Amino acid sequence: MILPPFELHQPQSIAEAVALLGRFGPAADVLAGGSDLLPNYKQRLNSKPHVVSLEHIPELRLLTPERLGAMARLADIARDPHIRGELPVIAETAAQVASPLIIEQATIGGNLLLDTRCFYFNQSLFWRESKGYCLKAEGDVCLVVPQKEVCYATNSSDLAPVLMTLGAELHLASSAGERVVPLRDFYRHDGVARHVRRADEILTLIDIPPAARRLAAAYMKLRIRDAIDFPAMGAAAALRLDGRGRIAELHIAVGAVDTTPRLFAELTAGFTGQELAATTIGEIADQVMARVRPYNNVPLSPAYRKRMVGVYVRRLLTALANQAPA
Repeated sequence: MILPPFELHQPQSIAEAVALLGRFGPAADVLAGGSDLLPNYKQRLNSKPHVVSLEHIPELRLLTPERLGAMARLADIARDPHIRGELPVIAETAAQVASPLIIEQATIGGNLLLDTRCFYFNQSLFWRESKGYCLKAEGDVCLVVPQKEVCYATNSSDLAPVLMTLGAELHLASSAGERVVPLRDFYRHDGVARHVRRADEILTLIDIPPAARRLAAAYMKLRIRDAIDFPAMGAAAALRLDGRGRIAELHIAVGAVDTTPRLFAELTAGFTGQELAATTIGEIADQVMARVRPYNNVPLSPAYRKRMVGVYVRRLLTALANQAPA
């Protein structure tokens, strides 16, 4: 399928990139790896007249366990020996995002800024026209939850739940300067608005706090085809036990069940100090499952995805209980 016409801009620095975005505003898209944006453009999904590529900005490729540049390729993250040694959950998650060809192209910034997905959106123009379009593209009504205020397309980022449990922060740059936003506060409950990044900003860096290295963390992904599919549900957990085997720190996040990845901070804080026995694990899993409400907008039914939230959280905590540092 042929791409629609647009003007491609290839800045050589962050300053040049944000100047272009400040100039074009909402009329421009940012191109990282392109594994999500370009297929959407081919389907004529919300294409813009200007595309600003970040390919030629070397400082965005920074790759250390403490700080990840937004243009770091997922394949490079998966292979990096320092990340594999200090934060293996990030490397392991990057490796299972998609097929080997796609992760060689896709970036960590692109995965965090992944467009939301929905049965009624990710279709051809001909298909969308037959349904009368939707709130996310050309229409004015959400076809998942019929109303005109909020788009209920699903956030399907694999790395967002993981980085939430690790306490990551995002650096956003514009011509006005830089601001830092905790990842837990980045996303918005709207499949159109999606996040708090402004049209004149680019994501430059992801900071991983030192405390993340004290956590045992893991991610599990529910999907139909293991080699390539977006998650129909993804669960991440990070755990630290005290010297008596009790919960000193616990973070759980679930993705691909709502318009945003969900971090269950208040729930998990209530289990601090408890022994991580099988009964506790079951109670945590049941409470997380009770709090999610998947929508009928991606493959696999909402009821099945909800049930699997409990199954995956239980499996994650059982596995982490045997390896969590004290």
